[in-house]
Amino acid sequence: MDALELLRLNLLSPMVLAFFLGMAARLLKSDLAFPEVLYTALSIYLLFAIGFKGGVELSKTPFLVLLLPALATLFLGLLRPLTGYFLARKALGVSRVDASALAAHYGSVSAVTFLAALTFAQALGERPEGFLPTLVALLEVPGIVVALLLGKRGGGNLGEALREVLTGKSVVLLVGGLLVGLLSGERGMERVKPFFVDPFYGALTLFLLDMGMVAASRLSVLRRVGFRLVLYGTLLPLLHGALGVYLGHLGGLSPGGAMVFGAMAASSSYIAAPAAVRIALPEANPSLYLGASLAITFPFNLVLGIPIYHALAKAIGG
Repeated sequence: MDALELLRLNLLSPMVLAFFLGMAARLLKSDLAFPEVLYTALSIYLLFAIGFKGGVELSKTPFLVLLLPALATLFLGLLRPLTGYFLARKALGVSRVDASALAAHYGSVSAVTFLAALTFAQALGERPEGFLPTLVALLEVPGIVVALLLGKRGGGNLGEALREVLTGKSVVLLVGGLLVGLLSGERGMERVKPFFVDPFYGALTLFLLDMGMVAASRLSVLRRVGFRLVLYGTLLPLLHGALGVYLGHLGGLSPGGAMVFGAMAASSSYIAAPAAVRIALPEANPSLYLGASLAITFPFNLVLGIPIYHALAKAIGG
């Protein structure tokens, strides 16, 4: 399958089309809006389902198979916020606090980008490793912690921010779902499959419809900060994504698994990181870090990034 066919397959997936429908609705000033309670319910459902299915797969995975990918994940969790911080300082010329806020977002992970990459791989008939949701949970926190430490030179409450990250819904649902799936195993999955497996991608499609509206509302930041932020929000994910694909290959992942791992590394958080930054670095500019994460990097990965990481994984892993 050539690159154009891969791009077409990605662009015409229900999830990506729903995302662009949401953007179009907001740009056309439609009255379409999701109730806050529905957004909350969808995010809880998706995060727990990711963790639960990952825990079931983890219950069948030998420890030695998981060891190298887990070490690669921790390495990325430490490296990505450092590159995000120093590039923000040098290339964007932003303050230390704003650079730290950006580093927190680009050092953590987007579960929805992970799901989109997983869906893309499965549509191509590939079978990425079932324990990958474990790595999503493992990648969620370290980058935020490192970024907050970089920005923590007076002001804000680091202890409260770390508690917010560790007890926030993203980490609790992912890690809690992993434990539930790990302890209940395949037998437990069979009992809840009609709820947590069959409707999953329908819920994801609705969630991306809402994310499209949120992303469109952040487009105005691009006019204020200029083209450099666009370069930052696309080139940094490409760098992280290529490194993630390579490390995934070294860690023994299949080409499909390495592609998903690369997409995880290339993603930026918009759930856990904003909550932590809001507490630890209250003076940081939310239009900057949310605009970069939601209006630039998320759509870029959804449309172009995932096929690129797939091509890299095939080139490296065969």
